[in-house]
Amino acid sequence: MLVGSLLAACMMLVGPSAPDGTSAKTVEAVRDIVPNRAMTWNICNPCDTGNAGRAAEIAAYAPQVVGLQEACVRDVEQIRQYLENLYGLVYRVEYGSVLRSWGRCGGAPWRPGGFGQAILSAAPMTDRVLVEYPDGGSEDRGYMAVTTEVGGRPVRVYNTHLAERRQEDVRARQIGVLSAEVGRNDRAIVLGDFNAVPYAPELTRMWTVAADADPQCRPAASGVCETTTDWQSKFDYVFLRGIAPLGHRVPPTPYSDHDPLYTDLKTT
Repeated sequence: MLVGSLLAACMMLVGPSAPDGTSAKTVEAVRDIVPNRAMTWNICNPCDTGNAGRAAEIAAYAPQVVGLQEACVRDVEQIRQYLENLYGLVYRVEYGSVLRSWGRCGGAPWRPGGFGQAILSAAPMTDRVLVEYPDGGSEDRGYMAVTTEVGGRPVRVYNTHLAERRQEDVRARQIGVLSAEVGRNDRAIVLGDFNAVPYAPELTRMWTVAADADPQCRPAASGVCETTTDWQSKFDYVFLRGIAPLGHRVPPTPYSDHDPLYTDLKTT
């Protein structure tokens, strides 16, 4: 009985261990999800990091909606389990897998894991669409969209990952497809890794239909834009259409080569 009591006390002090062997630090009390907060994060794949750490990063900011890029279905499912079991944060999920990749996501060779985007939302999601870009560049790419609730109001949320660097012409065509769809909405949030700095010419059409969540970040080299990657470039965006930002952060993380970017929104 004494040994059992000591073990229980130790668990309360250090927190549970995640099933993948990663030490997972729990929050002292269950946090409430922030209802008007949106977050985008390229979680990096392949990267040598555990899903418990990724979940801890999301739980630290508890956004209402999260867009993940370079996401394997198996990883996202595990992240959701950690968020609920370790932090009491319950999210629904919709996937935007654009390819099946055994090398990236594992699984049986004849049934590789899905790879692409995912959206986590605390509120129900409807009207999911997945669109693959006609030209993905060096790897299949696309965007997904759902309708969900942010800040107590319905909004169309997009999540995308554009073609890799040095493929400017491909990204320009992809943005043409995405911006045309975003422009049909009165209110929209666009999350994603655009693989382009704000003043890149291929982003021009995106800037015509939405604004960056950072009011100081604009499509000019003189704009003051926080970097979001380990190589000190801004590639990650929360674009807003018909919604005003209240504030944003780009907290550093050891769990990816991209930092998470989140913004609080004025939706009323």
